Amino acid sequence: MSMAFNLLQQAWRQGMQPLQIPEGWSQGRATFGGLVAAMLYEKLASKAAQGSLRSLSFSFVGPAVPGKVEMTASILRAGRSVTQVEGRAWQGESVVLAAQASFGEGRASSVVVSPAAAPAFPAPEQCQPMPKVPGVIPEFTQFFDYRIAAGALPFSGASSTQLGGWVRFHEAPEAVTVGHLLALIDAWPPAVLPMLAAPAPASSLTWTLEFIEPLPALSGQHWWQYLAEVEQAGDGYAVTQARLWDAEGRLVALSRQTVTVFG
Repeated sequence: MSMAFNLLQQAWRQGMQPLQIPEGWSQGRATFGGLVAAMLYEKLASKAAQGSLRSLSFSFVGPAVPGKVEMTASILRAGRSVTQVEGRAWQGESVVLAAQASFGEGRASSVVVSPAAAPAFPAPEQCQPMPKVPGVIPEFTQFFDYRIAAGALPFSGASSTQLGGWVRFHEAPEAVTVGHLLALIDAWPPAVLPMLAAPAPASSLTWTLEFIEPLPALSGQHWWQYLAEVEQAGDGYAVTQARLWDAEGRLVALSRQTVTVFG
């Protein structure tokens, strides 16, 4: 896990194109979206000369597969405090992922609203591990450790609209970057899957995130708290919102997804 992300970051620093999506990260017929999103984010960030990442939106246009992938990015506008960048990931002549990122400098403000506290989950060692069931649980989950503290297992026909618990990297990176955070947030199954009574495909259509500055400087060995909820579902689509907290209970990111459900 950490090796894959370190190679990606090194590739961008050296200006290498195209990149290679590695094997072993499948999620159904596509590559794990969190990995491809992290790859495109590195290209977006390379265009922003100032500001911290504030907002990031993705549209999953088509399935990305192992092999060559090219990233393009351009600045939409660079103001005094905010830079907005758009980018695309290409395989052949097809776009597989589109994104827009907003980077902003901090400023003094009289408006300060503290986020809600992290959920009071039991300790990770007291929670149920996510089972590794070949053919049911996606291949990429081998790179993560999960402990379920809220909701039920995927495809258990549960009535709860929540899913969450603890997550960390199976192979810990030395430090967690934005790219790693994208992978952590997207590592969990869509919160709608426990509501299905039998295995069925589901995939992200759109994904929007906001990051809370300052981001924590933690190693990849730490556990992270995650909680998602299905806000609405129907017509084969579901809208979910999620939050990620660090091990100290500090909110790190807000996430919102539109998920296609084939069951």
